[in-house]
Amino acid sequence: MLRQFPDIAHPDLLVGINTRDDAGVFRVREDMALVQTVDFFTPIVDDPYWYGAIAAANSFSDVYAMGGTPVTALNLVCFPIDNAPAEMLADILRGGYDKAQEAGVVILGGHSVDDPEPKYGMAVTGVIHPQKVVTNTGAAPGDALVLTKPLGTGIITTAAKFDECPPDVLEEAIRVMATLNRGAAEAMQEVGVHAATDVTGFGLIGHLHQMAQASGVAFRLFSREIPLLPEVERLAMQGNTTRGGSLNREYVGNLLQFAEGVSPAIQHVLLDPQTSGGLVIAVARERVDTLLSALRVRQTPCAVVIGEVVEGTPGQIVVE
Repeated sequence: MLRQFPDIAHPDLLVGINTRDDAGVFRVREDMALVQTVDFFTPIVDDPYWYGAIAAANSFSDVYAMGGTPVTALNLVCFPIDNAPAEMLADILRGGYDKAQEAGVVILGGHSVDDPEPKYGMAVTGVIHPQKVVTNTGAAPGDALVLTKPLGTGIITTAAKFDECPPDVLEEAIRVMATLNRGAAEAMQEVGVHAATDVTGFGLIGHLHQMAQASGVAFRLFSREIPLLPEVERLAMQGNTTRGGSLNREYVGNLLQFAEGVSPAIQHVLLDPQTSGGLVIAVARERVDTLLSALRVRQTPCAVVIGEVVEGTPGQIVVE
């Protein structure tokens, strides 16, 4: 649908929609640019407080993926005011507020709509130096791909809806989803990297496809190295997969190739839409160890090399 609109051109527009980056970046002066994004979604877990906290962390993530620092936010709320207790909405907003406090983000206000289906998220503004913006266009052959959160949140939350997920597995998924990507963004800026994206609705494969396409390269992934949340393979094998995963498979099309030994369960996990997932960072080989060390110091949920950048058809993903 966006093809019908002309490209937006402005001398201070540093990052727009053309490269499918995580957020837009607009220069306001020589030493400062604004990073802007918006995200909201329906409840991903039953607990309203954790739903609010996860939604906020997810909203901030796009700013972190660009290497920026979120500073202000506006709440976006849809809620069935006559059919759900007001305390539930209060808990959702409290979860978002607490996560904003953790991130050092000031909530300026927001907007609400009476809606039969609850939705919550934030419009977020961050800041960054114009010369330090991390986009998804700079991945270069020879780079390593580093992941900062394990995969499987879509499969786990789907299983939870059908009471097929052990409570401790769901608790770990909630903890990971509610973890800010601030430490990963700080590590990127400290070390210096070529490209990054966060992993959300398009799944690991979909977001990497966008990065590879924008960078004009191909990616090779090592399936056995990719960190997963507990019991995700088992839950996937039991049928707790999502329509979003199927759509992500269609989206990448014939540019995705799985090696013969990659199980169907792992294929589902790699295509699984994530909520508030981690960052995937393309970094020069000589800086990999430094980046991994910086991530571990900041206690990111994981810090693992999951693949490499290679020459090939732009956007191609080969999973070994």
